[in-house]
Amino acid sequence: MPRQARIVVPDIALHIVQRGHDKRDCFREESDYLVYLTNLRDLVAKTGCALHSYCLMTNHIHLLLTPPTLSACAQLMRNLGQRYVQYFNRRYRRSGTLWEGRFKSCLVDSAHYVLGCYRYIERNPVKAGMVASPSDYRWSSYDGNAGRVTNRLVTPHVEYLALAQDPGARLAAYQALLGRDDEPEFLTAIRDATNGGFALVGDSVKSRLPAERQPRLARRRPGPAPDDAQDKDDITAELGLRPRSS
Repeated sequence: MPRQARIVVPDIALHIVQRGHDKRDCFREESDYLVYLTNLRDLVAKTGCALHSYCLMTNHIHLLLTPPTLSACAQLMRNLGQRYVQYFNRRYRRSGTLWEGRFKSCLVDSAHYVLGCYRYIERNPVKAGMVASPSDYRWSSYDGNAGRVTNRLVTPHVEYLALAQDPGARLAAYQALLGRDDEPEFLTAIRDATNGGFALVGDSVKSRLPAERQPRLARRRPGPAPDDAQDKDDITAELGLRPRSS
């Protein structure tokens, strides 16, 4: 079965998740995180992607970035994954895959979802019970976005800048935003959309998508689509199998 094409729109942000194979750790030592971030920095510059937020958990990663072209995100993630796997396998004398298949992504463009992604990503260690505050976790973009340090990896999204005109007020607003728990409805929406490859976008972005992508702007109802059910009936008849009893 052919893989579904990702929903990507140039200059619209993507929430990206990539997990370790069988939920195994992708980072074991401090140097592993540093190697990953160094390669991420190089590839962000090479592809022209704008990285807004990130968090490296022990067995998966979260990124919020905006690609300038249709292919930039895929190029960045492919090269980043390959570089890091080569490093990881060489360092720990192992072979084979490290990642759980392709990375997953979700298109986001409203203030609600973009800023929600910032919070969701940088509060991940808190939600996992690893730390008490986002500022306690070293391997995320929180300190940079909250103004605690200068992080040259990150570029502020327009919705981040819109928090306030004054830089000091903006940082205070961001810290307050990250001090709140994620809304349950948002968690459901962003997880469903990212795992399913859906898009959380407004009408202006929807109008820029090809017609064949429109059905993937929302979660489909459970069960096979009508065409899928008909295809299965046709195949059952061709194979001479009895239809399943109701």
